[in-house]
Amino acid sequence: MRVIAIDPAQPRDDRLAEPIEALRAGEIVALPTETFYGLAVDATNEEALVRLKRLKQKPDDSRVLLLLSDAEQVDAVAERVPAVFADLARRFWPGPLTLVVPARDELPRAVTCGSGTVAVRVPGLPLPRRLAQGLGGAISGVSANITDRTPCRTAPEVVETFPEGLGVVLDGGRSPGGAPSTIVDLTAEHPKLVREGLLPASSLGSFLPGLAGA
Repeated sequence: MRVIAIDPAQPRDDRLAEPIEALRAGEIVALPTETFYGLAVDATNEEALVRLKRLKQKPDDSRVLLLLSDAEQVDAVAERVPAVFADLARRFWPGPLTLVVPARDELPRAVTCGSGTVAVRVPGLPLPRRLAQGLGGAISGVSANITDRTPCRTAPEVVETFPEGLGVVLDGGRSPGGAPSTIVDLTAEHPKLVREGLLPASSLGSFLPGLAGA
């Protein structure tokens, strides 16, 4: 396990090279996010995704949210997106809005668990976006914790929780914690609010009038 100090808001290129290579090699990278620390792997690497779930003691049938560098990367993971997707992405990305869209058939089963859908987001914090950009594809966006336990907010907490199994830990100081992203499912006949988080559902009204669950 290598621990690398990094500024998550302005990550330097020389500090990104090693974690990007670790992702390419199938390793698990811990990093700060807008809320808690997270665990990232290459979203196309089935073996890495399986190891990630085992490390977190996450059920095999639990889906994995993906983080993108920008809205253009969605084409690599989504089969198609509804017309409103572009409007939502333009207005709320980067930011705390997760959108569920139809998944490409070639996505690893560890991501979709046979659901035919995938949850995607362009995070507000630059660090995960830069990792996805450098990798050239989506990364996993799961919290750094044993499932059902409190997520880690510092790099030392990550190391203590996972003394084995991580390739790189990016130490960006204490993460702020707080509410998770808001999740909207765009795959149904009518868009559905799955979870209201940091982004108020009311702010989506002009894009998704009559949003189910809001």
